[in-house]
Amino acid sequence: MSRSKASVTIHHVAEAAGVSVSTVSRVLNNKVDVAVDTYRTVQDVIEKLGYTSSLAARSLRSRRTNVIGLVLFDIIDPFSVQVMGGVDRALKDLHYDLIVYSSVDSKRKLAADRERRSISLLDNSITDGIIVVAPSAATFTNVSPIVIIDPHNENPNYPAVIAENREGALAVMQYLTGLGHQRIGFIGGRPELQSATQRLQGYTDGLRQAGLPLEPGLVQAGDYSKPTGYICTQKLLSLPKPPTAIFAANDQSAFGVLEAAHEAGLRVPNDLSIIGFDNIPESAYVTPPLTTVDQSIERMGFIAARLLMRLISEGEVENSIYTIPTQLVVRESCAARQNNPKT
Repeated sequence: MSRSKASVTIHHVAEAAGVSVSTVSRVLNNKVDVAVDTYRTVQDVIEKLGYTSSLAARSLRSRRTNVIGLVLFDIIDPFSVQVMGGVDRALKDLHYDLIVYSSVDSKRKLAADRERRSISLLDNSITDGIIVVAPSAATFTNVSPIVIIDPHNENPNYPAVIAENREGALAVMQYLTGLGHQRIGFIGGRPELQSATQRLQGYTDGLRQAGLPLEPGLVQAGDYSKPTGYICTQKLLSLPKPPTAIFAANDQSAFGVLEAAHEAGLRVPNDLSIIGFDNIPESAYVTPPLTTVDQSIERMGFIAARLLMRLISEGEVENSIYTIPTQLVVRESCAARQNNPKT
């Protein structure tokens, strides 16, 4: 009778390969002192029998699980998908596996608790380290190393990867004011994140450079989501003097702006110019294609994974904050300001 994969043990592998249990263990842990022929024989038997060693057992033997945890706010968000791609690319040749947790919650105020619970589950015994993307919580109770993508403040408690958000937002404002726009609406991001703070700073700095006043009514509190972007746009368009351009703090929010503008009967970009931030793949395929700021999201995931691996192997990194340059990507959603009665 053939054994199920679940019933196959390291002893069965050793017996079938004609080697000791300790030799199988050394093969499983990629030790270099196993003869090539023996290594191949054991690997063939492992594959034939369908043996998989448990993470817990692997951890007890080597104090390493060769697993990285990735905690995301929303696993289906395009930003998250690109981050995962970058992390996966960094780990591909390092024989590390990836476990992904999502902290999204219908009640956003509970997201921080879900993050902490996820990290508690992943920490130490299951993973060698954890990457947390755009966290709702500022601190965690952890033993394993942690790297943050898009942290809370300029001096985070953990090594972090973040884009040049202020510089990217300032480039947006210079572009829009260069097109003649003087009433520029702004839809912000999640207020707890440093990226949102820096993008708002770039917006206000851009106004000041152009000699334009900061009008509170033109600034809407967003949360990086399409529905909120839609609602904020409706508020902006209902102003006695609505903006001729809207800068949304991310592409998802900008998609909400596009939808609200179309429903209001505005032509983009003739009646209203729109710019986003992120350059997620979908931004090139909306109508019209979205002008946005590229922040190399996949590279952020790649760099974060490399930083984490260095922490795992060496215990420290030279720089605690790694900054990714940004670049304005001009497409078709912006035009020179026109004296249009609709706006």
